[in-house]
Amino acid sequence: MGIMNKMKKAQGQKLKIPSAIQNKSGQEQKSEILVAMPKKKKAQEEMVGFALIMIVVAVILLMFVAFSLRNPQKETVESYEVESFIQAFLQYTTDCAEGYEPVYYPVRKLITACKNKDICSDGEDTCEVLNSTLREIIEESWQVGPETPIKGYELEIISDNNQMIVIKEGNQTSNSKGAVQYFKGIDILFTAYY
Repeated sequence: MGIMNKMKKAQGQKLKIPSAIQNKSGQEQKSEILVAMPKKKKAQEEMVGFALIMIVVAVILLMFVAFSLRNPQKETVESYEVESFIQAFLQYTTDCAEGYEPVYYPVRKLITACKNKDICSDGEDTCEVLNSTLREIIEESWQVGPETPIKGYELEIISDNNQMIVIKEGNQTSNSKGAVQYFKGIDILFTAYY
């Protein structure tokens, strides 16, 4: 179908051709109409292009959200932190002293004193002092709660297959990091749940 036929068909449908175009020769009218028509198509193409860009951006955002929800959270506890914690609390100096000249036990020696059922110089039971000291240290070091990264912990001190001390707090989850320290027939196990 020729351009003239399209124009005649358009005129039959009462297409409004601007008077500036009507006053020109046939060839000039054709070129003016062709120049005028792409402007309408350009606007439509721009709208379609904008819509496609919006769809692509939305799909990318959805993919980003999906991947970030799928990926498990970074582990909040590392093995070296648990091992370092055990080493640090074993060096902590307690309130329990031995003898008349007070020499205060570090936790490491207090564990052995508790195993031997010794008494502190002030008459306190070494196992009670050990238990309260360890609770204080752990509660200060490992904050447990639903809004915190640490969901729970468990400390066990075992001597000759008998539990001397067990301190538990919070929930035991399937994600955990733990460490074990052995010395003089005593096993110290600490597990942090996240």
